Amino acid sequence: MSNGSKLPWASGPGEILRHGLSLLKKDNDTHRRLAMICIDNAVELMIKTYLGLPKRITGLTVTRKKVQEISESFPSLIDGLEELAADKLDGIDLGTIEWYHRLRNELYHQGNGLTVERDKVEIYAEIANTLFKNLFGEELVPHETPETEKLGEFMDAWVSLESGLTAWAARHSLTGGVRGSVLQNMKFLQEASILEKNHVAELNHIRQVRNEIIHGQVEYRHVLTPDLISRVKYYAHLFDENAA
Repeated sequence: MSNGSKLPWASGPGEILRHGLSLLKKDNDTHRRLAMICIDNAVELMIKTYLGLPKRITGLTVTRKKVQEISESFPSLIDGLEELAADKLDGIDLGTIEWYHRLRNELYHQGNGLTVERDKVEIYAEIANTLFKNLFGEELVPHETPETEKLGEFMDAWVSLESGLTAWAARHSLTGGVRGSVLQNMKFLQEASILEKNHVAELNHIRQVRNEIIHGQVEYRHVLTPDLISRVKYYAHLFDENAA
């Protein structure tokens, strides 16, 4: 795992993201708040950086004017990423990123009046790391503890599961163009008698656990059991094999 980016254009957001995690080494209200702000800044910068790269690097055709317009606000920035680079969003829920951005704004504007739980900072860091890897092809942030390593393992496996599920659904689509939500693709494969009902039920349970984790509704250290992670990896492997 790399401690730094080999890509010069990715070094800026990478440094900010690493700095955000380093703040958690001293766990108090101030450092958690600053860490959340740094991580959110890194997310914003990595999206701006990626969309502004030359076409030879990203394959995207986007004018400087378009990038400037997109960059005027955080919501328009993530809308632009969804419009221009949807293939880079496996394992990424933009609504979740926007939720964390709003939390960051509350912390930033209300200052010492608010605190943020360490779990939320760690989860946002994992989401940011996944986005960084999708956009730049590198995993950047080392996992500081066995618990966050487990969280990263789960989220990496989910990205593979989601990507394989989408590809498998597309393979069986008459148009070859199925690319919807995880739920839509599961429903499509079940209705096509490709996925069994019990598999869909288990996948939906895993999806719900993932959503509860990334929204901070559950303590990830308690719900991420070895068995759950093993099942995510099982489906990721199954979908990858069948999508090939």
